[in-house]
Formats: sequence, C-alpha cells, structure tokens
Amino acid sequence: MRDNSTAPQAPAFTGRRWLFPSAVIHELDADGTPHGRTRRPRRTARDWAVDFTCFLLSVALGIAGADTVAGDGTLPEGLIVADQLLGALACAAVWLRRRWPAGLAVALTALGPISVTSGGAGLVALFTVAVHRPFRYVAWIGGGGLALVPFVLWLRPEPGMPYLAAVVLTVLLTVSTIGWGMFVRSKRQLMLSLRDRARRAETEARLRAEQAQRLAREAIAREMHDVLAHRLTLLSVHAGALEFRPDASREEIARAAGVIRESAHEALQDLREIIGVLRAGEPDDAGRPQPTLAALDTLAAESRAAGTKVTLVQRITDPAAVPASVGRTAYRIVQEGLTNARKHAPGAEVTVQVSGTPGDGLTVLVANPAPDGDVPPVPGSGQGLIGLTERATLAGGRLEHGPRADGGFEVRAWLPWG
Repeated sequence: MRDNSTAPQAPAFTGRRWLFPSAVIHELDADGTPHGRTRRPRRTARDWAVDFTCFLLSVALGIAGADTVAGDGTLPEGLIVADQLLGALACAAVWLRRRWPAGLAVALTALGPISVTSGGAGLVALFTVAVHRPFRYVAWIGGGGLALVPFVLWLRPEPGMPYLAAVVLTVLLTVSTIGWGMFVRSKRQLMLSLRDRARRAETEARLRAEQAQRLAREAIAREMHDVLAHRLTLLSVHAGALEFRPDASREEIARAAGVIRESAHEALQDLREIIGVLRAGEPDDAGRPQPTLAALDTLAAESRAAGTKVTLVQRITDPAAVPASVGRTAYRIVQEGLTNARKHAPGAEVTVQVSGTPGDGLTVLVANPAPDGDVPPVPGSGQGLIGLTERATLAGGRLEHGPRADGGFEVRAWLPWG
C-alpha cells in the first residue's frame, strides 16, 4: 500500500516566487510540507539580489573603516593588517546570515571592538536578526552591542569627530538598523496573518456549506420517512389482509387491490418529487403543494379506508390561518402517529385532536389504546418518533411521547402559533 503521507504536494504559493523572500514563501508553503521534514528554503532571485547588496554594503563600510584605521598613526602595522583581515572575513560571513542569523550577529557584535572594518558586516547581521528572529534576540544582541559603543569609541575614538557626537551617531545608526529590520518583519507577519485569516475564512465557509448540505439531506431524509412510511404501511396492511383472507369476496379483494395500487402510485409520486428536489437543489415547496392542516380530513379518510378506526377532532376555527410550516409539521406528526398506531396497535381506535389559538400555540394529540393480543415487533421502531421530535424542535415547539396508564400510547406536541 502506498503511503500518502510522504507523497509530494503542490506548493500553497503559486505566484511569482522569485519576487518574494524565500522565508515568506517557505511559510506560505508550510501546509504543503510533509510532517517531520524540515528543509531550509532555497534562495530566490530576490534573495540573491538582497544578499549581494548587503555584501557590497558591508564591503563599502569595511573599506571606509579600513581607511580610518590606516590613517591612525598610533596603531602598529600588524594590528592594522589583522583588523582588515578580520573585516574581510566578516564581509564574507555575510553570505551565511540566512542560515545562522543569531549566531553570526553574536560573533560580529563581539568582533566589533576588535575590528573596526567589520562594523558594516555587524550592522547587516543585526538587521538580519531583527528580520528573522523574535524581538528578544534583537533586544539581547542589540542591547549588548549598544552597551559596548561608548567603550569602543573611548578606546578607539573617531578621527575628526567629537566623542559625544560619535556615540550618538553610532547609536542612531544601530537603532535605525534594528527598527528597519523589525519593520520588515512586521510586514511579513502581517502578510502571513492575512493568509491565515483568509484560510480560516475559506475553511469556515466550507464548513458552513457542508453543514447546510447535511441539514438539507437530513430534511429530505425526514420527509422521505414521513411520506413513505404512511404509504408503505397502507400497502402492508392491505397485502396482509389479502394474505390472511383468501376467502374474501371479489369486492373486498378488488377494494384492497385498489388501495394497494393507489398507495403505491402515491408513494412513487412522493418519492419522485423528493428525489427531484434532491437533484435540482430547489426548495421543498417546489413541487405540488405540501399537505397542511386542511389535509387532515383526507389523511383520516385514507386511514379509515385501510381499516383503521380514526376519530378526528379539530378545535380550530380557521385552519387556513395557521402558518404553512406549522401546519405541515402538525400534519406530519399526525401522519406518523397514525402510521405507528397501525403498525404497533392494529385494530385499535386512534384519537386525533388538534386545537389551538393564535398566541397560545397549536396542540396535537394522537393516542390509541392497548392492542388486542400480542403484536410482533416492527423493524426500525422509534426512528420516526426521533424524527418527529427533531422536526418539532426545529419548528420551535416540543414533542412528548410514551405509554399511557391503560397500556396505550400517545404522542403529544405543542407548536408555536404567534
């Protein structure tokens, strides 16, 4: 089996890489680097140009320092040569500033009191630390260098310049170098923070989209269960009647077959509409009108035609005034209650009560007594009640269900009607 954890991944940064610092590109590509592998970023064209410029700056400042040392007639020739040799080595070490910025800065800071020629390379190293390392490194190294400035200029004063002016100029140059480096670092950190913020926004948007899809699938699955369970229960009841009543009359067989055919047709029609919504991504109201409280009489008539005794009591003066979403939820609760009663208490009379007024809410009750005799368990028992509870909660109401004292079962729901 191939291990995908070490497979090469496409870099996260796809712009003109040669225009950006390698350190920034390395951070932008961090998500594409396999875990456990730390690879030093390669210099870009911009890095080579900056490094060469820093090298030339170090050499120019080193030459200026070498002229100052050579013009001091109090120093022996051997010390002048040693100063220039250390300055040349410091300028060459500038090319290592990206690999060991802190170590190089410490070494060149310590070398500053010995070699005036290495002063330019020391400033470059200090700038590099300010760019690539946190502030605590800059504070310790830069603070140490600034503390040495008065002693170095006291021991080796600048020709033609007062002592105080030389100290102030050197301190301002050092602080300006540190400030410039910290400014560059802050810009890079701002870029990386904006990158992280954009990625978090994309991740949150993707999670919201996935959550919306999941909720849509749950809604469709709940609708499929509510619709098909009722139709398929009718099919099961009438098919069972034909199976256990082979001596039924032709009229009874024809009536049962007609109910089976009609229920199968309705089930296929409902399933086709729901699948169409799933494919097209249209709202739930795109198909034929969804049933509401006005369809409870038709629902009760279907159950009576299937052989279930149903007593429907509606204490609502104007069912059309009930909001469509609340009415649909109430209809599904009654539908699922009738379906459960038909499965778990066949032959028992089911009482359906719907009452309510605007402001007080809508109350739905579906109850049935204990069945006659033992009833075999039905697969998937309880799933419809779980779906009804979720549906009522989403509508802002509540649903309770459980056995009654006489051995029957009831489902009671309250839905807001404001």
